[in-house]
Amino acid sequence: MDNPKPEKVAVVDEVRERMESADGALLTEYRGLTVAQLAELRRELAAAGGDYKIYKNTLVRLAVADTARQGVSDLLTGPTAIAFVQGDVSAVAKALRDFARANPNLIVKGGVVGSSIMSAADIDILAELPSRENLLAQFAGALSAPLEQFAGLVQAPPRSLAYGISGLLDQRQAAAVAE
Repeated sequence: MDNPKPEKVAVVDEVRERMESADGALLTEYRGLTVAQLAELRRELAAAGGDYKIYKNTLVRLAVADTARQGVSDLLTGPTAIAFVQGDVSAVAKALRDFARANPNLIVKGGVVGSSIMSAADIDILAELPSRENLLAQFAGALSAPLEQFAGLVQAPPRSLAYGISGLLDQRQAAAVAE
């Protein structure tokens, strides 16, 4: 671009800044979706921590050129929209997958998470992961289970001794009443 328009330069800068600041960016083809369906998709993605934007492919190519995310250029064919993710990438991938099941015109092409370029199959695998909160809860449960078991083992001998003494006292009291 020899003499680019300021509007296009601003869009390239915006895309570059959003790609670098986002935790992930998932690319989709939206051909065939109505405006109402796109609005619904934007609402669902916003609830999951994503922001869905449509840019010209040439401007996105310029934005990712000479960056760690330049592999995304291969995915920029046909009408492409980008779901920028702040936070849990798997939640946005799930929202895209669920929307695509109900609306087959939405096609997930792939994306970038961190500096790793991911295919559509990788995004599907990411969508199958439990949410971050669930993973943290599972991890906490896995850490606490051995500690709880150890605490139960440490408490067992005194508890058994107390039950034994209580049983012995009950037995002696019963013997004293019988005499």
